[in-house]
Amino acid sequence: MDGNGRWARARHLPRTEGHRRGVNAAREVIADCLEHGIGVLTLFAFSSENWRRPAVEVNTLMDLFLAALRREWDKLHAKGVRITFIGDRSAFNEKLRSEMENAERHTEANRMMTLVIAANYGGRWDIEQAARQYAGACLKAGKVLSSESGISLQEFLSTHELPDPDLFIRTGGEKRLSNFLLWQMAYTELYFSEELWPDFGSKSLRAALEDYAKRQRRFGRTDEQIQAADNG
Repeated sequence: MDGNGRWARARHLPRTEGHRRGVNAAREVIADCLEHGIGVLTLFAFSSENWRRPAVEVNTLMDLFLAALRREWDKLHAKGVRITFIGDRSAFNEKLRSEMENAERHTEANRMMTLVIAANYGGRWDIEQAARQYAGACLKAGKVLSSESGISLQEFLSTHELPDPDLFIRTGGEKRLSNFLLWQMAYTELYFSEELWPDFGSKSLRAALEDYAKRQRRFGRTDEQIQAADNG
């Protein structure tokens, strides 16, 4: 969800106002994904690199995050949305961690859609923490680290219970992954939008989904194999 700061700067507003408008865009996209029957939506809310931003901006982001959680999770719960978080929570204060746990606990049985919020998340961090757990599990089981060990690294990723993403959307005109779900997006289709995140709405999402629908996902197979499979 890139471009909040630039959106605000273009309107001679403080960057924090861009983040507030970004929350509105997130609310609209969540509602649209529910309408389209999308099973899992992951929002990259705060990366592990975002701590490098000015302290005032980081503090505002934390306040917005907490306020949005308190305001929105009950509404999402009523719509059948399950909320879960990925990332290192240890850097957050107790109030925010408590609210995150509260949202997860109260929505865990919902099945209409899973909303994954990546907070203090980094793809490299995810792989590193999974590798540490993987090595520990192999040592505990007395097994050698190999494909024959019966233990998979993927089991220890923060998204281990979720499917790999089908479509990655990045707004703001940037064309990079920025340390997001690096392992999980090995075969994900990429879509880059020039729109700044606060301007990304229902039409924008529909355009991304229509573009995705035109693509052929081969996963290493040939066109002929795909066609044969489609023809049953």
